[in-house]
Amino acid sequence: MLNKLKEIISYRRQFLSLLVGVPSYETYVDHMKKHHPGDSVKSRKEFFCEAQEARYNAKGGKVSRCC
Repeated sequence: MLNKLKEIISYRRQFLSLLVGVPSYETYVDHMKKHHPGDSVKSRKEFFCEAQEARYNAKGGKVSRCC
């Protein structure tokens, strides 16, 4: 039962991330460990700010426009 609940929460988190266009931090970390083991991994905040900037042309993680 607990495992099923964790799975549902994981899918919900993934759905919401895809809905707003923010890539998954966990997927990024897995990719870095698998394909770039010698490179440093960004913090969650750095990753989020970079994703926001790429998606919304934001400055420092703050959205500068709505559309």
